Amino acid sequence: QVQLVESGGGSVQAGGSLRLSCAASGYYGSYCMGWFRQAPGKEREGVATITSGGGITYYAASVKGRFSASQDNTKNTLYLQMNSLKPEDTAMYYCAARAGYYCPPTPDRYNYWGQGTQVTVSS
Repeated sequence: QVQLVESGGGSVQAGGSLRLSCAASGYYGSYCMGWFRQAPGKEREGVATITSGGGITYYAASVKGRFSASQDNTKNTLYLQMNSLKPEDTAMYYCAARAGYYCPPTPDRYNYWGQGTQVTVSS
């Protein structure tokens, strides 16, 4: 059973930085990992996706140049470095996983989800 546990969320002022972590366990083979977020009253959206080989397959246009996804396979941990945060980045951030090499930014294509970590950016 794949388990994902996010951490690193918090409250920051606009322009600040946070690094989210997602500790993964229980999977094997090739997996896609992704970061998604959901703001109040909005649908869940893809932020970044990454293959098990470490290749970035997607960044949302709204975060390009500010966010960077990476993974440490020795620690089975996925990261999301978020810089130059804006109030519109405020959301619950989720880590997700799906088997295979195709890593779409579509939430309903992912089978496994963490519990989420809240990010709040104040102006």
